[in-house]
Amino acid sequence: MRLTTKGRYAVTAMLDLALHDQGAPTTLADIADRQGLSLSYLEQLFSQLRRAGLVKSVRGPGGGYRLARATPDISIDDIILAVDEEVDVTRCGGLGNCQNGHKCLGHHLWQGLSQQIRGFLQGIHLADLIKEPQLVALAALQDQDLARVRATQAAHPLRGDGLRHK
Repeated sequence: MRLTTKGRYAVTAMLDLALHDQGAPTTLADIADRQGLSLSYLEQLFSQLRRAGLVKSVRGPGGGYRLARATPDISIDDIILAVDEEVDVTRCGGLGNCQNGHKCLGHHLWQGLSQQIRGFLQGIHLADLIKEPQLVALAALQDQDLARVRATQAAHPLRGDGLRHK
């Protein structure tokens, strides 16, 4: 299977965005902090998600990102495809040239599995996932952790040399 961290991170970031869609844009820095992801990597992913029409950017103070479509209209498959990921378990990318230019003995099996996985991911939408109580509870814990870290940072600002003031 070729689903890499790129696809996983994109799904995670989109879930975070959907869970925090309260009318105001969400910053990538907030998503990065809550999910423990690289901000520069998120910027690359969101550029692709924006080109695919899944998110829209809001510029200026208070800017960030918002979903470009309603959560019932965004499937997990849409997200994975937007960041150029493939969910394919064949060795040949579905071309049928797996063994010396011909199909291998397992080609139809692996192609069928790939289609099942793709169908499964097409059938799951952000709206389905953000209603799951476990996911909502986990997001609330992440929000509390982030608030605690930011409160600590505000109470103990760093000097220009990176050391805390005494």
